[in-house]
Amino acid sequence: MTPEIIGLLVHAEAGLGILHRLTGVIVQHQGDIVSVEILENNHHDSRIYFEIALPSPVAALESDLRALPIVKSVETVNSFQRIYGKRIIIVGGGAQVGQVAIGAISEADRHNIRGEHISVDTIPLVGEQTLADAVRAVARLPRAKALVLAGSLMGGEIEQAVREVRQSGLLVISLNMAGSVPEAADLVVTDPVQAGVMAVMAVADTAKFTVERLKRRVF
Repeated sequence: MTPEIIGLLVHAEAGLGILHRLTGVIVQHQGDIVSVEILENNHHDSRIYFEIALPSPVAALESDLRALPIVKSVETVNSFQRIYGKRIIIVGGGAQVGQVAIGAISEADRHNIRGEHISVDTIPLVGEQTLADAVRAVARLPRAKALVLAGSLMGGEIEQAVREVRQSGLLVISLNMAGSVPEAADLVVTDPVQAGVMAVMAVADTAKFTVERLKRRVF
């Protein structure tokens, strides 16, 4: 049986070694930390969010964490996976990003009503290096399943970044644009609204659509 992934928000004192002491207690309960984020760290307080695959009841872990002198409070919360689910990331020029988002948000709404959890993130950017950095950063984002590149001209370092993130398993969809990025993407879609729709369909468990079964990759 796969352990349940829980979210745990810990409010603790600030100082050196705080994370080490917290994770030590989690390990004692056989908790597998799948994600951790420091939400706040100032001179007085730190707030740390964990997502943990926990095989035992969470109440015992909460009790032992609260017993640490450095801990002020512990709260069990729903994980980001349960709330926001899979993420579609849209990067590129503002107008194109907006049109892709229309398709992605509309399609995500349809699947989320049926029990999915799919969220859409957008950022309008310009510049080859800026876009290449953004593409590479998507591979480091938690729960990111698909990247849509929405622009009119992308190539060079951006193409290399696309090839790198695809090797990590990220699905990359490109608008049918000038430059070499379309050659590097998994899927090329001319209509930006359709690109957003297809990105959501490709990652949704409630959709009968897989990129691998397509007989062509340009639409």
